[in-house]
Amino acid sequence: MIQRIQTVYLMVVILLGAVLPFFVNLWSDAAGNEIFAENEVFISIAFYIIAVLALLAIVLFKNRKKQFVVNRLNIILNLFLLGFFVFRSLNLSGETNVSEKGIGMLIPVFSIVFLALANRAIKKDEDLVKSVDRLR
Repeated sequence: MIQRIQTVYLMVVILLGAVLPFFVNLWSDAAGNEIFAENEVFISIAFYIIAVLALLAIVLFKNRKKQFVVNRLNIILNLFLLGFFVFRSLNLSGETNVSEKGIGMLIPVFSIVFLALANRAIKKDEDLVKSVDRLR
């Protein structure tokens, strides 16, 4: 069923991955230019993959185990993206390229939270189905 709560969580992840990174800046360089996800090819591809995986998880609503696995893969991808942001912001000596971090660097954190909430709801549904099967 598509009207479950995990679908709402996954729709938020789609919005966070496909729309928001292109409207909020990831960071600003020393000259004051704001860097968005569309300026960096790797980052924009990663955000699109996150959105596609969340859409795939919505489509897999009949197979909850695959949906759970796809969400876990999405969490891992978000962790890699978050690690890349942290590495990029901390690795530059004397802030030669990055002078101010933007709110866009927190998008993977919010995505991880909503994916974890979706996985919790999927597990709850799976437990409910198993308990019903036990009564038969």
